[in-house]
Amino acid sequence: MAPTPTCLLTLVVALTFLLLEGPAAAAPMTAERQREVQSLLKQLNKPPLATIESPDGDIIDCVHISKQPAFDHPLLKDHTIQMQPSSYPGGLYHDSHPITQTWHQNGKCPENTVPIRRTKEEDILRASSIRMYGKKSPGSIPNLNSINGPSSTPSVTSGRHQYGVASAPVGKGYGTKATFNLWRPTIARAGDFSLTQLWISAGSGNDLNTIETGWQVYLNLYADNNPRLFIFWTNDGYQTGCYNLCSGFVQTNNQIAIAGTLSPVSTYGGTQYDFDILVFKDQKGGNWWLQVGSSLVGYWPSSLFSQLADSASTIQWGGEIFSGDAGQTSTQMGSGHFPHEGFGKASHIKNIQVVDSSNTLNPASGLQLIAGQPHCYNVTNGNSGDFGTYIYYGGSGKNPNCQ
Repeated sequence: MAPTPTCLLTLVVALTFLLLEGPAAAAPMTAERQREVQSLLKQLNKPPLATIESPDGDIIDCVHISKQPAFDHPLLKDHTIQMQPSSYPGGLYHDSHPITQTWHQNGKCPENTVPIRRTKEEDILRASSIRMYGKKSPGSIPNLNSINGPSSTPSVTSGRHQYGVASAPVGKGYGTKATFNLWRPTIARAGDFSLTQLWISAGSGNDLNTIETGWQVYLNLYADNNPRLFIFWTNDGYQTGCYNLCSGFVQTNNQIAIAGTLSPVSTYGGTQYDFDILVFKDQKGGNWWLQVGSSLVGYWPSSLFSQLADSASTIQWGGEIFSGDAGQTSTQMGSGHFPHEGFGKASHIKNIQVVDSSNTLNPASGLQLIAGQPHCYNVTNGNSGDFGTYIYYGGSGKNPNCQ
């Protein structure tokens, strides 16, 4: 008997769901799997003292500062919270741009709490596996195969990751500050992501340490296409480490939600919106502090790291996309437009500075450019009075020249 139109429609919907959501959504919810999901939710979601419902659908839990997930990490069991750095880098000669998060429309968290975006069951089920929720795969950092000078675009060993990045080998670096242009790039598939970030790294292989922060659009992680503030760290080449407020990062700020939506976003040929990110190593305590806009958010304790316990050897800035169809995807990087289009059309990172051994911010120099497929995604750099050291980066992905 031929299938009815209703049956065919049901089949199409089911197949579309499987294609978009991947194996995790298709996996049966066995009793064991349900227990694993609930165990992870209990670990991630701490009892709140207050709760705020955001207009974008997020639930923000205001968790007591001493109960945050950071202290689940075995190295931080007896950690004493540092509320302020011992000093700031000198040379902060550019004004900080404030940031706005959507959840602020409905309230703020009280003193002695930190805002944490609540993880839901469906968030975990969108991941490729429960074990991989909130994690990155190895090879998630731009790597140079060869360097031909500061204006080169060397090939990249990146697998399904594509980059438009500027890299500065710094010998001994102690942080960076830059101003990040904010956009909402189009994502082709639910499993793709597009981000703009900085990397602070040292070591290699299984001893690679990184601190990462910026904004990203990642449907499978956040269930929407909003640009969100994110952080990430690893101390073993991405074997472990995780996005946002998992164990490790100690938040001290009660107004900035890691993983919260950032707004407003820039428009092509229209108003541009930027915000500043500063990451620096505290001279006395050794912790790596994060400041977003004019607000100190918190820190990565030095005890988490082997290589970064001392200093960084490389600092990078730029865009990254991930896709199972790398080279064929139409997932956008930055604004979705190429660097040659310039201000207001291509995405930029400006006033790029590096903290040196004297705890002073200086303009980054000697930048090496990384674009493995420049006809898909590219990056250029320059220097000007208003922009300081800057890059334009991004691209549309799949196009007649992108092979």
